[in-house]
Amino acid sequence: MNEVTARTDANPEKIWLASYPPTVPAEIPPLQHHSLGELFEDSCARYADRLAFSSMGKSLTFRQLEAESRKIAAWLQAQGFAKGDRIAVMLPNILQNPVIVYGILRVGLVVVNVNPLYTPRELEYQLKDSGAKAIFVLENFARTVEQALPNTGIRHVVVATMGDMLGLKGHIVNLVVRRVKKLVPAWSLPAAKNFKQVIAEGARSAMSPVEVSAEDIAFLQYTGGTTGVSKGAILTHSNLLANKEQMAMWLETAFLSKPRPDQLQFLCALPLYHIFALTVNSLMGVATGSHNILIANPRDIPAFVKELQKYRIHIFPGLNTLFNALMNNQDFQKLDFSALLLVFGGGMSVQRPVAERWLKMTGCPITEGYGLSETSPVATANRLDTKEFTGMIGLPISSTEVSIRDDDGRDVELGDVGEICIRGPQVMAGYWNRPDETAKVMTPDGYFRTGDMGYMDRQGYTKIVDRKKDMILVSGFNVYPNEVEEVVATHPGVLECAAIGVPDEHSGEAVKLFVVKKDPNLTEADLKAHCAANLTNYKRPRFIEFRTELPKSNVGKILRRELRG
Repeated sequence: MNEVTARTDANPEKIWLASYPPTVPAEIPPLQHHSLGELFEDSCARYADRLAFSSMGKSLTFRQLEAESRKIAAWLQAQGFAKGDRIAVMLPNILQNPVIVYGILRVGLVVVNVNPLYTPRELEYQLKDSGAKAIFVLENFARTVEQALPNTGIRHVVVATMGDMLGLKGHIVNLVVRRVKKLVPAWSLPAAKNFKQVIAEGARSAMSPVEVSAEDIAFLQYTGGTTGVSKGAILTHSNLLANKEQMAMWLETAFLSKPRPDQLQFLCALPLYHIFALTVNSLMGVATGSHNILIANPRDIPAFVKELQKYRIHIFPGLNTLFNALMNNQDFQKLDFSALLLVFGGGMSVQRPVAERWLKMTGCPITEGYGLSETSPVATANRLDTKEFTGMIGLPISSTEVSIRDDDGRDVELGDVGEICIRGPQVMAGYWNRPDETAKVMTPDGYFRTGDMGYMDRQGYTKIVDRKKDMILVSGFNVYPNEVEEVVATHPGVLECAAIGVPDEHSGEAVKLFVVKKDPNLTEADLKAHCAANLTNYKRPRFIEFRTELPKSNVGKILRRELRG
């Protein structure tokens, strides 16, 4: 009997290997680099004259990226920062972001990624929790830093502007941002330095080599995680190098049946401070000598589409909400999609109606994968030769194991729903200064408990049914919001929707639906009839509320917790 398939249902050891593409091995080889800095320097030397990042019409080659990041590294060392010190980065997708992040990594410092849209309270908490000693921030958000600063250990503040790296055009960009769009609230940070000043000072200093090992910390990636309070996932250099290797092996399968372009062009619309874009765009882009087109504000769909008109994009990582918003733009519908090779969906479930419409419009399927900040992020992915939307999150990638477990930590039968647990070299070292929280999510045998509920089929593919905490219990029956939302999204009058559980004296909980209309004539009765035809009684929304928009996270993920109030 084939060793791969000779498994019991209760303990399906690596049954997914039988479904692997033939060229992908079960395990990744030993890592070629000891650190992300070493990988970065090798790539910059190998691809020196290629474009690395572009933003607002300005580009950096790998040679320029290396030179500018070296100045940041040298400046940090000149300020007395030593290996292991935490440096916060509060920037959107602009050229300064990779320059600063790789400068920090090259000298053994730790990047603390910060969402620029944080409130002063949220920023203060993260800076204090991480023990960050310096912060790089865009002037648009300097007011937030000013308000948070007094109660933190921050010693140095560096303020960047949108136009810093755009040459002469930068003066115009800054004028528009400050005076026309009024996007820079008044701020006062007397001791702060500006980005250009830091670059100039760094150019006069030398970067001293620092020995960085694979097990040293590279990032503190903050996440609400599976248990509520924001925590810093400790991601080591080896975590991210392993995930890069895992993705690279998977990516190569895309070119078995398609010609590989001389240089891949990635669209980077997701924020670089988020783990998805950090690894899939920035790290993979650098490792493969690819060109990343940075989109600073993807919520401005008309401006976003204008940028898309300038480039032939090969690889597009995105979220369901972003794909949906783009397809509702008439200019997007007119774009030439012939260069598109891969579209990755992650961060939230991709809805079948969105995926099917996307395939019809672009000719390129959305390939779903799955991961979390705690897994660097990619843990599973669908095969890249799949032409149709599967609704599954795919197979565990090389060197990764997925176990579906019940509340007592036991493997459930194939096809049964349980908590998705992940083990592999990309799984975090733990939560920063939170051994108690780490203990809650790490099992004794080394699996990370994701808090996502799902099942595995006999081919080794996993399907997410929902977040454990989002599950709705109606008269003892489990209702998964994702299923309700997917059914509602098939109605032609619906633009976006979200389902939550609300207290009900008869059934414990009932389903409440929030809907943004695509058709202004859509009624509650229309939706209830649609749900009645497609959902069993206990899954049908009892209450429906129409909204003009739904609350979303920084990456466009619909926030059910805010709808729950």
